Amino acid sequence: MAIPDFQTLMLPVLREAAAGEVRIGEVVDRLAAQFNLTDDERSNLLPSGRQTTFANRVHWAKSYLGKAALVELTRRAHFKITARGQDVLDRAPARIDINFLKRFPEFQAFRFAQDGAEEQADAIAEASGTSAGLTPDEVMRAAGRQLEATLASELLQRVMAGTPAFFESLVVRLLIAMGYGGSINDLDRALVGRSGDGGVDGVIDQDPLGLDRIYVQAKRYAEDNNVGASAIRDFFGSLDRFKASKGLFVTTSSFSSSARETADLLSKRIVLIDGQQLARLMIRHEVGCRVEERLAIKKLDEEFFDG
Repeated sequence: MAIPDFQTLMLPVLREAAAGEVRIGEVVDRLAAQFNLTDDERSNLLPSGRQTTFANRVHWAKSYLGKAALVELTRRAHFKITARGQDVLDRAPARIDINFLKRFPEFQAFRFAQDGAEEQADAIAEASGTSAGLTPDEVMRAAGRQLEATLASELLQRVMAGTPAFFESLVVRLLIAMGYGGSINDLDRALVGRSGDGGVDGVIDQDPLGLDRIYVQAKRYAEDNNVGASAIRDFFGSLDRFKASKGLFVTTSSFSSSARETADLLSKRIVLIDGQQLARLMIRHEVGCRVEERLAIKKLDEEFFDG
């Protein structure tokens, strides 16, 4: 089954605390077994790589229950049910979610204190086509992915509107931003694309000392014009003429399956970068785009209070 959302976990988390003080890590393990999560689902990590998705959602469920005074923290990583929480369990609700928690004044005060942030999160989730059951940090990440996808599309559109020479320059700039070829001052030296260039648009050092080189072919094709196997074979021939052992073929479109198979079978190492990969690399290395704002997700430092 899919990893349950944090609202689905609220009632199970409250039930786990019914017998008294519990440790959040043990609750995570017991609920993972209760929901029959697979090993992959149990080990699925957040983008930060510091916590599993399931544990993150259990923590958010516990946090929201605490905002409604259904559970309370006792000591580091431990919590217990409150009298109100026990009363809720005695009424045997079918489900506890945000709408259920709104009946409690403490939770209403929490929502009011957010100055509409919760409602904005729900709106973002709906607009991005994601589940409203996502935790607030997951909503932020989903919105971030949507913004990045939009930016990637805009980047490719601008690249396509440029000249072939601009595209060749962009590819070399990206490689320099990724740590190849030294500094941006090496751009003119790396660009070799011109009539009679032997089918190579750029030559860039792989290491700071220039002990090895990467030969680049950059093809600015329309989205529906895939690069075929013949173009890969032609590039292979160009590498052979330069006595090169490796090359990078970059396009704004995509590669046919036969082109990828050909690149895998040839004796020289040829890396293929399609338009989608190109846009992601441009975003990651801030080529053609810049950071407008950074949002940091912070969490409670338990060790600070464990004195």
